[in-house]
Amino acid sequence: MENNRAFSSRLPGFYKLSVPERLKRVASLCGLTEEETASLENTSGLPVALADKLVENAIGTLGLPMGLGLNFLINGRDYLIPMVVEEPSVIAAVSFAAKLARDGGGFVADADESLMVAQVQVASIPDIEKAREAVLSHRDELLALADSFHPAMVARGGGAREVEVRVLEPAPDTGDEPVFVVQIVMDVQDAMGANLINTVAEGVAPRIESLTGGKVWLRILSNLADRRKARARCSIPFASLATKDFTGRQVAEGVVQADRFAAADPYRAATHNKGVMNGIDAVALATGNDWRAIEAAAHAYCCRSGRYEPLTRWRIEGDSLTGTIELPMAVATVGGPTKVHPHIRTAFKILGVTHARELAGIMAAVGLAQNFSAIRALGTVGIQQGHMALHARCVAVEAGARGEMIEKITELLVASGEIKVENARHLLAAQKHLS
Repeated sequence: MENNRAFSSRLPGFYKLSVPERLKRVASLCGLTEEETASLENTSGLPVALADKLVENAIGTLGLPMGLGLNFLINGRDYLIPMVVEEPSVIAAVSFAAKLARDGGGFVADADESLMVAQVQVASIPDIEKAREAVLSHRDELLALADSFHPAMVARGGGAREVEVRVLEPAPDTGDEPVFVVQIVMDVQDAMGANLINTVAEGVAPRIESLTGGKVWLRILSNLADRRKARARCSIPFASLATKDFTGRQVAEGVVQADRFAAADPYRAATHNKGVMNGIDAVALATGNDWRAIEAAAHAYCCRSGRYEPLTRWRIEGDSLTGTIELPMAVATVGGPTKVHPHIRTAFKILGVTHARELAGIMAAVGLAQNFSAIRALGTVGIQQGHMALHARCVAVEAGARGEMIEKITELLVASGEIKVENARHLLAAQKHLS
């Protein structure tokens, strides 16, 4: 994929435009064809006939809102970030956070090579130490065997990188034998790698069985993609953090206190990390990536020290607030629905990424921005003020407001402080009476 576009992701007033006006603006910026633009106007973008080919027992499709995270400057380049999410505040919050981060130079992000692990479990081994030695002494043979299942990937520079043996002690007092696991580490390039890895695990299993003298049971990838991490960092000046009610340092201190709480308490850390994943999952959905695998890896990674910890850290450095994030990120720019689903193809064109490692770094930056926005609110005015203001729009629509009346009823709901459907109906009836 080539991408030589140059534009700013700062689009002031974008949210005020109608949907057709937004589409026209994005189409112009990203070079979308009429067909690609029209696909975004479709309720789901996925014909039922195609859905039937993607999953078993298909009966229809489910549409979710796709929006754009704006203002992102990552590694010196502007990105428009497609996000699929139903929660009203997510995209507005992440766009606001990215706007503040721009004042400090934006985000710096990177990602590791796309290394994934195939696991082969072996039981009933006569001599575990001899089995370990046999497997490791045949390392080159096993690597070549693994590569033989994916010659095209090897030709692109990927393939098997290492053979590992892990002997895991059983739970105390069970009397069970140790768990013997052979791991093949693979570079899957721009793929997520699940199917590739599973093929390798099953393909090498007979040879591992003969080398160990045991019986192979499970043969599958690990979703704990800790060889394939992504990182992001940003630094926001106090001057950009200041509001009419709080100085920049006060806002920064509120964020740092939220960081301390999450680092000390797994109950808080779980909600802290949910905020991170609000952004990451939304990008994963928009790009057809496996958000369930990403979630599993992230939360397992949070427990690597023996206790559940936050994915992000925030510190005051001089006159700025600095945030960092690191987490496993097994994402793809090829395979799966990336070339099939019309919305996903268009989302990739808008995003303009060229490889999976670039996408992983972008998603880490989105997670960091999403986390900042949430804990900034928690450490200052509280989460409900901004969230409920956006929620009011949904309430207005549920009450029957349409067209320009949606914004009017939303404003009245926020002003009343009672964001409920029944109140919205009363306000709507009153407006209709006045007109």
